Amino acid sequence: MSTVLDAPKTASIAELRRPSAPEQSMPVVRAGFGDLQGFELMQRACKALAASTLVPAQFQNNLPNCIIALEMAQRIGASPLMVMQNLYIVHGRPGWSAKFLIASFNQCGRFSALRFEWVGERGKDEWGCRAWAVEKATGERIQGPLITIALAKEEGWYGKSGSKWKTIPELMLTYRAAAWLVNTHAPEISMGLNTAEEMGDVYDATAAGDGMYTVTTDDLRGDAPATGGQSSNERGPTPDPMKDPQTAAEARMGESSPAQQQQSNVAPTLEDAVAAVKSGDYDMAREIARGLGGDAQATIEATIKSREGNAQQARQRRDRPANVE
Repeated sequence: MSTVLDAPKTASIAELRRPSAPEQSMPVVRAGFGDLQGFELMQRACKALAASTLVPAQFQNNLPNCIIALEMAQRIGASPLMVMQNLYIVHGRPGWSAKFLIASFNQCGRFSALRFEWVGERGKDEWGCRAWAVEKATGERIQGPLITIALAKEEGWYGKSGSKWKTIPELMLTYRAAAWLVNTHAPEISMGLNTAEEMGDVYDATAAGDGMYTVTTDDLRGDAPATGGQSSNERGPTPDPMKDPQTAAEARMGESSPAQQQQSNVAPTLEDAVAAVKSGDYDMAREIARGLGGDAQATIEATIKSREGNAQQARQRRDRPANVE
């Protein structure tokens, strides 16, 4: 005896002629840079992320930064929000947190969880740590370079002002050992980027509450000698910046005090950009000005253009033959 379940399925001619939903016939689009549709989808996703107050400050209302973070997340197969929360900017250069690298290594599926091997006596220069793991495909043990307190001292990490190597050396040894193993055996996870801890050992950077790291232009220049300049009496009165922004910026180049130049707990200011112009480091000046935006960026660009024009005229006068009247 047949049942309702055994009855043949029927459909009317009208139902067969009815078009399916447009979404069902559309090709699958993946966010990315490969085609126009993918790039538009990426921008739509990044607009939503940039409008959120839960992402770090460097991504809020910043569509280009969100696009870069989303692309990096796709490359390593991670969540975009996780990438944003663990990507630090140290003077314009991105770097991962060491915890993020350890988590990404443990979750990639190619290796066992990271383990750490300790050598030497605690508190001595030979005290050190080496990270290791087992490659699942071959069963081979892989290990990173040995990081010791002596190495930290030789590289200058230990003796820096405010160095965490003096207060939490065990954690710093662990983080550095893990980062070096990832960089030597799985660089595709770190994408060639250093950790924020490594970049902090290179520059006198100060961590801020919004996930950003700040560093002064003087720290980046090192011990470069300051260029000479005229005294305030020789320069004359300070021009009005609204009437002559190029000349006003030039006049401010020697006015920042040493205390202002040594501040490392604030973001770079217009004075830092002006100082970079005066030292001839136009790339750094432009980078700082881009972060400031608005009139400050226009002032720095105009000042650089003026100085480049003056330098070109000076070269032309110098190269002019002596017999030319």
